[in-house]
Amino acid sequence: MSTRIIVSYDDTDNDRDALALGRLLAFGGAELSLAYVRHSQGGALEQKEAEDLLAHGAESVGAPDMPRHVVVNPGTSVGLAELAEREDADVIVFGSEYRTAPGTVKPGISAHKLLLGGPAAIAVAPSGLHTRSSVSVGTVGVIDEGDEAARQTAASLGEALGASVVERGGGPVDLLVVGSRPESPIGKVTLSAASDYVIETATYPVLVVPRGGPIEFAKAGANEPVGPADPEPAVTA
Repeated sequence: MSTRIIVSYDDTDNDRDALALGRLLAFGGAELSLAYVRHSQGGALEQKEAEDLLAHGAESVGAPDMPRHVVVNPGTSVGLAELAEREDADVIVFGSEYRTAPGTVKPGISAHKLLLGGPAAIAVAPSGLHTRSSVSVGTVGVIDEGDEAARQTAASLGEALGASVVERGGGPVDLLVVGSRPESPIGKVTLSAASDYVIETATYPVLVVPRGGPIEFAKAGANEPVGPADPEPAVTA
């Protein structure tokens, strides 16, 4: 079964960043979908508005047939967690919090909640990622927290993107893979305080992996930079 990636999307600039990161992670052949969480049952008009914004997101990257999910739940994080479990998703992707300084990462409330026990890996895009003409990943950093799942994920992602894998602190990185802390239940994401600080000061995309749950990324079939509007992203080392 291919890797499944869900992008939390509401058609704002921050979630366009999430979509850009989702497409980067999905480049090797993962299944990418968009999700929007409504907070009330509402009516047909509210449902139509949700469907329209997801359709706009899919069309904006030249993938109008991309799977889309409208979820009704009072809590965005709960709705996304339930969707991830139902769809057997491997990764949930978020943009940074509203008004985050361009080029920096700041997980919002929903992302933070899923970093404290979520059922899937959590990826967070730096603000403004979707505005870049291309996204190049030459180096994948890793903080394993003593868990091989993070290292295995980084190795798989590095192979998929044609990038080298280095220990965080061993030089500049273009994307960071972080493991969950040792006391985290198997299959759950739980971020340590030290790793949380690293993420809050990051200037590159971050992927946090569940304890004991490595993510497999297929090797990419091309070696070109990823453009925000390209229907088939590619990455250069």
